[in-house]
Amino acid sequence: PEIVLSEGKVASEESCLSVVDYSAEVSRNAQVKVRGVDRHGRPMDIEAEGLLAICLQHEIDHLNGTLYIDRISSLKRALYKKKLKKKLKKE
Repeated sequence: PEIVLSEGKVASEESCLSVVDYSAEVSRNAQVKVRGVDRHGRPMDIEAEGLLAICLQHEIDHLNGTLYIDRISSLKRALYKKKLKKKLKKE
């Protein structure tokens, strides 16, 4: 799937099972139109706003090899890495 149209911006707190014990505020498009195919291979579009728009962008990022922490500031990412290293040393 791909995002073919987007409008506005919204910031929301995100977390993910791919990133242990961390959440961060991420800026996303407030509304999106996503183009893809259904389970039968037929083309389809989905227009979404709010939480569904955020979730679609989050999951499409996964398909493209991007995690939400790749969308936060380098300072916040560095703080997360420091916290994770400290936690791993304790284990």
